[in-house]
Amino acid sequence: MCRRAANKTIKFVIIFLFDTKIQYSDYSSIMINNQIARIDLEEMSFYAGHGCFEEEQRVGNRFTVNISIETDCSRPAYTDNITDAVNYVSVYDITRQQMAVNSHLLEHVTNRIIEAIYRQFPYLLKVTVKVSKMTPPMGGQMRSVSVTMSR
Repeated sequence: MCRRAANKTIKFVIIFLFDTKIQYSDYSSIMINNQIARIDLEEMSFYAGHGCFEEEQRVGNRFTVNISIETDCSRPAYTDNITDAVNYVSVYDITRQQMAVNSHLLEHVTNRIIEAIYRQFPYLLKVTVKVSKMTPPMGGQMRSVSVTMSR
């Protein structure tokens, strides 16, 4: 008798799932919550005047910015509509605008980029920004110095 009850339960679950698939055959109405995606904008290059030394602010230097964004992409995954997604061009424009404003510290410009991205896209789950100063004036050979911050 216990086996029979267990079989009925299993049969019920299978029928329920089958009925659910038929009911939601129109994919535009399906919303699978928590399809988390990581979007990476890599190796964006800028020339800017960030640094503590007057010469750095006047002459400038090359910088590389990497941004990683975590977001729920459930809706854009089904709608294929840019208005439902994080617009990469907007993220690049935000970064370009913030890099154009001189800062003494990489920590400051990195934080400004994060704040500006959240102002435009407040629903994001996590934003990580890495700003690298290429060939910094350190008195020796060095490819770069970087600051990475997340929120």
